[in-house]
Amino acid sequence: MKDPRDIIKRPIITEHSADLMADKKYTFEVNPKANKTEIKQAVELIFDVNVVKVNTMNLKGKFKRMGRYGGFRPDRKKAVIQLSEDSKELEFFESV
Repeated sequence: MKDPRDIIKRPIITEHSADLMADKKYTFEVNPKANKTEIKQAVELIFDVNVVKVNTMNLKGKFKRMGRYGGFRPDRKKAVIQLSEDSKELEFFESV
């Protein structure tokens, strides 16, 4: 298995993902080559929780211009993780 910290890049904190946290659903940006099984194992190892479900989304990069030059932003992959009812909650803002 790959290193779990190479699979999970960062948490995604938005208003919508904050609303999902009440239902024990957390959103992460993950490695685009990772599959659902690898994502589940990585979250369980890093945070010591039980994962029930993993939903993934492939997001294509937007077209951006800089003067007359154009290019695309990188493609990314997003994963929404649902924890079991008896799992502890993940704390992203511990120091705030």
